[in-house]
Formats: sequence, C-alpha cells, structure tokens
Amino acid sequence: MSAKGQQANVNLDYNPQKDTEGLIPFSAPLNSPEVHDDHTVTFRLKAPEAKEVKLTGALRTALGKGREQIPFNKGDDGIWILTVGPLEPDMYAYHFNVDGMQICDPSNTVAAFTAMPPYSQLVVHGDSPAYYDARNVPHGNVTRHIYHSNVTKGERELYVYTPPGYDPDKKYPVLYLVGGSGELPSNWIYDGRANLILDNLLAEGKAVPMLIAIPNNQVIHRNHPKHVELTFDIFEKELRNHVIPLVDKSYSTIESSKGRAISGLSMGGRHTMFIGFRSLDLFASFGVLSAGDTNAETSIAYFLNDPKVNDKVEYLFIGQGAEEANGFMGARCVALHEALNNHNIKHEYYVGGLGGHDWSTWRHLLYYRFLPNLWRNK
Repeated sequence: MSAKGQQANVNLDYNPQKDTEGLIPFSAPLNSPEVHDDHTVTFRLKAPEAKEVKLTGALRTALGKGREQIPFNKGDDGIWILTVGPLEPDMYAYHFNVDGMQICDPSNTVAAFTAMPPYSQLVVHGDSPAYYDARNVPHGNVTRHIYHSNVTKGERELYVYTPPGYDPDKKYPVLYLVGGSGELPSNWIYDGRANLILDNLLAEGKAVPMLIAIPNNQVIHRNHPKHVELTFDIFEKELRNHVIPLVDKSYSTIESSKGRAISGLSMGGRHTMFIGFRSLDLFASFGVLSAGDTNAETSIAYFLNDPKVNDKVEYLFIGQGAEEANGFMGARCVALHEALNNHNIKHEYYVGGLGGHDWSTWRHLLYYRFLPNLWRNK
C-alpha cells in the first residue's frame, strides 16, 4: 500500500492520504506530514529565521517520549525536517514549537478545533480500514440542534446520532456522551469518531441500536481555575431542563433511567461521576473514561453507601489508556475502582490501547469495551 503525501479530503475511506503523485496540498507551502510506506512520518516547516523547531503534542506518547519535545534539523534552504516512527496506524494530535511559540503545522490540511486553540491531526493508515474509519456499511445520521438555554442564558448546540434504519415507531436507549475540559460537542464526532465507531459495531452485530446525544458540557469559561467543579450543578440543570427534554421530544426514546446512559472523557468522566451518580432517576448506565477521584470514598459517599445501588445501576464502566495509567490521571481511575470494590459495587475496570490521555484512548475504549456492553451486560 502506498501512503505517501498529505490527506486529500476526497473520500472518507481508510486511505485519504494516498497520493502517489506526491502532490502538495492546495495552498500549502510544503508536503507535511508525509507518511511513508513503512509508517515513518516526515514533518517539514519552512522557517529560515527560526532558531529552534520542536515537535510536541499527544503524538509524543506514541513515540515513547512522554512530555519531551523532539527537535527538528534545519536545512540550508531554511526548511526544518523531522522524521519519526514507525507509528502504529492511528490518529495523532501534534503541534510545532517554534522558538517557544506553539503553532499548528501550516502545511497540514487536517486540524482539530476545540474550545482551545486548534491542533494538527496526523492520520497513519493500516492495510485495511480501522474500527473508527468510514467503512462501506450502513451509516447513521448526525443532526445538530440549536436551542435556547434558560440555564446559561443563550443559544447552545447539541449533536444527536440516530442509527441506520432509525424507526420512529420503535423506542431507543440514549447515550449522553460528553467531552473533556475544552472540548466541543463536535469533537466526539470529528476526533472521537463516535458515529463511525457505532456504525461499524452495529454492522458487526456487536452493539444494540441506540441514539447518542452529545451536549456541550462547557458551561464555565475554560480558564476559570475551578471551571470543572463549578460546572457540576449548572450542567445538571442543563441536562434536566433542556437537553434530555429536547431529545425525548424530538426522538423516539426510552424515557426512563434504564434507557439512559451517561459517559464522558476526563472532565466529562467527572461529570459522569458527580452528576450521573447523584442522578439515578435519570441514568442507570455509566462510562467513566480517563477520570476518577483520589478522594472517591468521601466525594461520592452518597453513591457508595446507597444500599440499593446495585439494583439501580445496570452497567458501570471505568476505563483508561495504558500509557496514562502510571500517572496522576491513572491514580484517579484506580482510586475510583478501589472505592467501588470496597463497597461491593458491580463495575468493569479496564486498561487498554496504546494511548495516553488523548483521543487514541477514548476511541479505543468506546469500540472495544463500552459501547458493545451498553444495554447488553446483564
């Protein structure tokens, strides 16, 4: 398979980077990143006046560099070059650091936009479509809703995935899927590939048909020092007053806790804990992705000490990536897992994938564990 060149954005298939003519993307100054047949990758940046250029971002985890930035070499033509890898097929986020300033790769046509400054995306394909790729299978639809919130006093957005063959005469369970600190609802679609992952699972017979509702859980400015904690009460009101009523009114849903799940990554995982665990009238299934609390015995005591909690909860999943399990993020997950064990609360704890605290992990957790077990793990 030839995988030279940049992403062409022609098809949503597993090999949009294939460019055997070596063409440079329209309006781009250079070919960067260039993915070679052996899955090594070359980055280029034309910056003749720069003193130093380094590679940074989540890609460093896959390269075994931790938080270390990787230096480029400067050519006589003023073009900085770095070749890394080989890399496992996956999607990787990265930046360039130019004399201390963090920038996107100006030649890369694929960027991710969040509630934070954007970053570049590197896509390394394998010899067949990945589990998160658009395959030739039946596809669901993603609808963007705009609604007025009396909670945040403004217009907000909500994405809803309906499965292939959605039938308004049938009742469907709903997964409320939320992002991390600084994410937008669209990130679960474009970075998390949640819709394509569920399309593929449904085609493989590995998941039940469900709706996925992706609200915006950013209700406090990202730069506020306590933005996560301050969101708990506000976002719970948003869910109760606007998000869930809108979904139940617009779609054919199971309007009970047994038909609702909530899951999220990082900050969204803490929303799952601190909103979901105290809202057992709303939700009976939970997915805590790359989150937890080292003080779980105290912070969720109301949940841990509920004598009927195992009767109220259908499925509780805690998961994290292999490369984040050894740090502070991992300690939070482990503490939650141990607290649940101490109180004999049924749950699944899983560490897997090759990623750190990044989308490589969260895509993996969705496909390999969480979505296949939702409303099937009795």
